Amino acid sequence: MIQIPYIGTELSFPSVESATEDGLLAYGGDLSPQRLLLAYSSGVFPWFNTNDPILWWAPNPRCILFTDEFIFRKSLKKRMKHFEIKYDTAFTDVMKECGKIPRRGQKGTWIIPEMIEAYKTLHDMGYAHSIEAWKDETLVGGLYGVSIGRVFFGESMFAKVNDASKVAFASLVLRLKEEGFKVIDCQIHSEHLVSLGAREISRQEFMKLIKADICKENKPSTWM
Repeated sequence: MIQIPYIGTELSFPSVESATEDGLLAYGGDLSPQRLLLAYSSGVFPWFNTNDPILWWAPNPRCILFTDEFIFRKSLKKRMKHFEIKYDTAFTDVMKECGKIPRRGQKGTWIIPEMIEAYKTLHDMGYAHSIEAWKDETLVGGLYGVSIGRVFFGESMFAKVNDASKVAFASLVLRLKEEGFKVIDCQIHSEHLVSLGAREISRQEFMKLIKADICKENKPSTWM
């Protein structure tokens, strides 16, 4: 029987190599900004449902997008003209909308009130950001994530209008590429992200990538 480590008040995580086959690393702890920033810097992220303990994950393989490998189709370029892209003007609303999107094989959402409050704190500190697609002054799509050093850790996206999330994501990739970002963490494989150029790499390779770009500049990014 596999024993999952419990995290108490100590501000630390087990080695990511000790995660289970499905990527579960530990449970417990809290969602303080200090712990969340340590988690992302360590290749770990929280993902749990209401009434569950806080679960921490470090999957292998890891789905990532190299900004140089983004597939920017002509049709998507044309669609971008139909939306207004904004950054960080509706962070909490983006998180709430992401939480409303039904996910295949998943009951409910992990974007529960305590998660929204925790990431809002990171947003206020300059680490968490929202990229928003607006149409006729209405928020119709977007995504949010955490940015540390020169790594963007994507969390979730939503769309109420066709291609709204793709347009927001494309805008993010182009902006990050201009600022020297090489990698976006997409966490877990999805056909939607693969269609945009994402691919899986080993957890070991992922750790080398983020350590190289985070250790240089472990502070809020200034690309906004």
